[in-house]
Order: sequence, then C-alpha cells, then structure tokens
Amino acid sequence: MLNVGIGEIAVLDKPGKIGAIGLGSCVAVAMYDPIAKVGGMVHVLLPDSRGQKTELPGKFANTGVPYLLKLMEQKGARKDRIIVKIAGGASLMNVSVGNFGDIGKRNIEAVKEQLNALGLRLQGEDTGGNEGRTFILDLATGTFTVKTARSGLRQI
Repeated sequence: MLNVGIGEIAVLDKPGKIGAIGLGSCVAVAMYDPIAKVGGMVHVLLPDSRGQKTELPGKFANTGVPYLLKLMEQKGARKDRIIVKIAGGASLMNVSVGNFGDIGKRNIEAVKEQLNALGLRLQGEDTGGNEGRTFILDLATGTFTVKTARSGLRQI
C-alpha cells in the first residue's frame, strides 16, 4: 500500500492501494476514475494556505484538492467520471487551532468547498466524530474503506 502522509498527494494508474493512516483532524480526499482505473488521495492538514508557505500543496484544502484533480487528469482521469469520497476531520481533543476553531470541522468544510468549486460531487464520507481513522482506496476493486478502532472496517 502506498501511504499518503500529511500534506502528501499520491496518484496511481495501476492496481494497488493508496491509504492515509491515523487521520485525526486531517481529512483525506480520495478520487477514483473507474474507466481509466486512475486513483488518487490527498492528506489535508489545514483548510487554507493564505499567509503560509509550503513545499507541500497537499497540506491545505485550497491547494491540495485542485492539485490532486490536476494530477489525476494528467494520468487520464476525466472529471465527469471521478468518484470522490472523504474521511477524517475528527475532533479528538476539542482543541481550537488559531483562527480555525474546530480544525477537523473546518477541514471538512474547506474540502467540500473545494470539491464544489471544482464541480466534483462528493459521493461518500466518514467524517467528524471523535475517533481517528485509516482511509484506503483499492484501485483493483474501486472500493473506499475506512477503519476505526471501535468500528473496524467498513466501506463508504
């Protein structure tokens, strides 16, 4: 499995698995084109990059989500066929970060805003709450799976 760390983006155009392990307040966005068999994931840490510099466009929702779509399209995916699902955005310690308030909630909102702005329809999610998650996209089967300590494995 190709692990997508915080702020990273990965795209595959062959059978394999892409996953984000230990999502807390971060949100992972997974995209899959079932015809081109191209899949990708971004592991978003923060909602917005304004006023911040980074070498990792995937660190922020406003830069990571559009960049993931661009990389997918470069591998042959078409926007009108892409299935999008998200996971994460938990509030693990009820802590506010800077001007963001509940960072998990803000990450979920920012990711959804980006998807909407790009004309991508969210087709499934496992977000919020107060437990961490692992999110896996299996390109061989086109399945999106979430694993939590309490709930075990489930497809979304």
